[in-house]
Amino acid sequence: MKRNWELDELIEHFTILPNEMRLIENKTGETRIGFAVLLKFFQNEARFPTHKYEVPKAVIAFIAKQIYSEPGLYSQYDWTGRMIKYHRTEIREFYGFREDTMEDVQAITEWLCQNVLYHNHEFEHLKANVYLQFRELKIVPPSPDRIERLIRSAIHTYEETFFQATFQLLPSQTSAKLDSLIDSISYLETDEEEPTPDSYDQLTFNELKSDPGRAGVDTVLKELSKLRTIRNLELPDNLFKDIPPKILKKYRQRVSTEDLRELRRHPEPIRYTLLSAFFWLRSMEITDNLVDLLVQIIHRIGVRAEKKIEKEILNDLRKVSNKYGILFNLAQAAIDYPEGIIKEVLYPVVSEQTLKDLIKEFNHTGHAYREKIHTVIRASYGSHYRRVVPEILRILDFKSNNDVHRPLILALDLIKKHADTGLHYFPLTDNIPIDGVIRSNYREIIIEKDEKGQERINRINYEISALQMLRDKLRCKEIWVSGANRYRNPDEDLPTDFEERREENYKALNQPLDADTFIAELKQEMVQGLEKLNSGMPKNPKVRITEKNNGWISVSPLEPQAEPINLSRIKIEILRRWSMTSLMDILKETDLRVAFTEQFKSVANREILDRETLQKRLILSLYGLGTNTGLKRVTAGDHGESYKDLLYVRRKFIHKENLRNAIAEVVNAIFKVKLQGIWGEGTTSCASDSKKFGAWDQNLMTEWHIRYRGRGVMIYWHVEKNSTCIYSQLKSCSSSEIAAMIEGLLRHCTDMEVEKNYVDSHGQSEVAFAFCHLLNFKLMPRLKAIHSQKLYRPEAGMTDAYPNLKSILTRPINWELIRQQYDQMMKYATALRLGTAETEAILKRFTRNNLKHPTYQAFGELGKAVKTIFLCEYINSEEIRREINSGLNVVENWNSANSFIFYGKGGEIATNRMEDQEMSVLSLHLLQNCLVYINTIMYQNILSEKKWFDMMAPEDFRALTPLIYTHVNPYGTFRLNMKERLPLESESG
Repeated sequence: MKRNWELDELIEHFTILPNEMRLIENKTGETRIGFAVLLKFFQNEARFPTHKYEVPKAVIAFIAKQIYSEPGLYSQYDWTGRMIKYHRTEIREFYGFREDTMEDVQAITEWLCQNVLYHNHEFEHLKANVYLQFRELKIVPPSPDRIERLIRSAIHTYEETFFQATFQLLPSQTSAKLDSLIDSISYLETDEEEPTPDSYDQLTFNELKSDPGRAGVDTVLKELSKLRTIRNLELPDNLFKDIPPKILKKYRQRVSTEDLRELRRHPEPIRYTLLSAFFWLRSMEITDNLVDLLVQIIHRIGVRAEKKIEKEILNDLRKVSNKYGILFNLAQAAIDYPEGIIKEVLYPVVSEQTLKDLIKEFNHTGHAYREKIHTVIRASYGSHYRRVVPEILRILDFKSNNDVHRPLILALDLIKKHADTGLHYFPLTDNIPIDGVIRSNYREIIIEKDEKGQERINRINYEISALQMLRDKLRCKEIWVSGANRYRNPDEDLPTDFEERREENYKALNQPLDADTFIAELKQEMVQGLEKLNSGMPKNPKVRITEKNNGWISVSPLEPQAEPINLSRIKIEILRRWSMTSLMDILKETDLRVAFTEQFKSVANREILDRETLQKRLILSLYGLGTNTGLKRVTAGDHGESYKDLLYVRRKFIHKENLRNAIAEVVNAIFKVKLQGIWGEGTTSCASDSKKFGAWDQNLMTEWHIRYRGRGVMIYWHVEKNSTCIYSQLKSCSSSEIAAMIEGLLRHCTDMEVEKNYVDSHGQSEVAFAFCHLLNFKLMPRLKAIHSQKLYRPEAGMTDAYPNLKSILTRPINWELIRQQYDQMMKYATALRLGTAETEAILKRFTRNNLKHPTYQAFGELGKAVKTIFLCEYINSEEIRREINSGLNVVENWNSANSFIFYGKGGEIATNRMEDQEMSVLSLHLLQNCLVYINTIMYQNILSEKKWFDMMAPEDFRALTPLIYTHVNPYGTFRLNMKERLPLESESG
């Protein structure tokens, strides 16, 4: 049962009804309160408490008040005697429940196998479903231990059936090829003799598991080799067609952590299923990687060519100023002396060097400039990258659902057909698509005339143009790739049963079924927002709207708030009481209180380590990952654990899902431990922003960052107002911050209910406003370019409706477009809500490369309307501007603490494996939240003393943050004693 209850929730769930009161009336003392608590607990949970203190104090107090009893009597209620057994029987019969039998347990096990395990194997998810099923059948569930055994038995039964079914689907030749591949890899990895020439091209198992290196010819060749090796296995196309990716990822993870010796020891059904699932997913991942490599190579060729030409221009060019004056002087001289000699007439007016500079400047602009760039691109492509690009085109199957892009698909087939010929031009007999393949400003470069004066298509130039167009269409998924995941058919990203469950989907989004109702509500909000802003402008001294540049908004900077007076004294007191507290002790103390290490389950089918040993090794491993010191350096400490032990725990237990579950456990513990009198009411707002971390660059994730300079990756954080980070993501520098923002709001899996999200300017767009509105989040950006913002009109013909806003008002919203695409927009919003595909993959459809897409245009119109409503509030209210600024200050404070904790290896992520990069980031997230948790308790312990609490002024409470670290020591010898505890009092203070 959840620990925190609001008054309205208590009234709804724990009000005692007259018929229930009749059961309680004949009981007195501790029996009365004990029975009443059991009764209402059972009504809500359909089970009895596992122990006396599972029931929150707030619930006990609320029930006690209704039956005129003392809450303290509940602790005297006998939890083991005959009376509680009698009470349970009475309650069970009152609600029409019965006790469970062995047949019930067997039936629930079969129900799990048939209805639930197909979708999800997470233990907590299964447990929740089991309790719901018992409730529906009106059966009192068995003890937690028996529930756990039931679930594990169901998983075992389901997997045995699944392994056997998959084994039956595999053709004998595929099984033989799997054995042959594993045998050859095993021989290669154990053979101590010199390798034979035949083994040079053989990939090791680690290479088949590895991520691609940096974009280049060698990386492409390696990925092509991996994909050919996997395709040679001839896995059936329908082998895992209807199996959820989450289930397959579980088996893939298991294969990734086992060595070949372990894999070969499994029985045939298990071995073949695990390997098939692994290679099935690897095939999709490698296909995605090849598309990424193709996109990056095409981009790199163009960017490098532009840089080279621009450098030449800068070295060569001296820009000529006053061109109109020069032209006038030349014209005047030519008219005055029409028969004169140029040297004698024109050179005295305009020098020969100035005329040469003018010629150079003209040659470095327009068509001449494009031709130079294309020449460099052609040289780079023809002499280097053309070795691999045709190979990528041959192995990947490009498709499109839009006939408009059919010419580009035909162009790719034409390129593959003539890839190995040395022809300068395409043959005249070929049908060569032009429209949709060649950009209009490059036609002169691609279409040439041969010696006979006939127009011909330059083959290499045509290839380059087609590849550039292909890159644009891949990035917005107008062109997709068969056998890929992120670049798959965009129709597969959408829920297939949307129409059948239309009403349910709209209800989940809390949106009306009728487009006209939706539009009417939005129009009304726009009108109210514009009217309020218009009437408030004359009384708003902080904002001015002028006619400058067709409408200019000037907003005065926020005035500084009052400095906290006594907060520094509280921090000094923390430093005095808990001076130089070890960061590892903070991690350990959090686990001893929260038990987050229980979230780390082995990917193997059983665990052989006892929980106490595992707990210690997990804490050491998480500390090594979260501080970036690494497992080897941590083993040098005083704790008795070896590097081999920690590496085993890292491989078998520390994975993305386990870490996310542990983080959610700590976040929820922070929310539970916080005292409202100190930290204020629970918030529904969070701020999101990214921070750049340096990282090794022999991978596809690491990129050059334009704003921050240098190579690295981005970590995108979602942080609530009291410095608790609810979600984190590892992203490339060029990836969409809008996708990351929406992903965090939807997937954080904590008890927090997010309603508002603060972002900086680069975390918002019109499409972002539209999606957030449909998903019931309020997007609140801090707009740097506020001066250039425009407001849209709700209706046509409202020219004079808002005289104070006239200069910043623009066209009316196209409501008809929203009406036409309403269902389609809801379908995309539902896809994001359900997670049918990655958020970034779905949002790829709505980028500037796809401006003509009607749904994109509708999202743009909806975003304009929602942004107009927000802008009216933002401009009109200084409070809102300050609220957004304060929220973003919290996430910036979180970013500043990253370098204190993640200090190892100079704060650089020193690995090229994407999985290891993610583990480092999530471990840092967990460790920093543990610091927030312990600091929260420390603050509360001090402020529970009257003299300290009375000292606090309102500005002290406003500036209070649990993210401080002057009293923490992350360095020194890594010492861990699980028997020692930090000297903290009770969490309630």
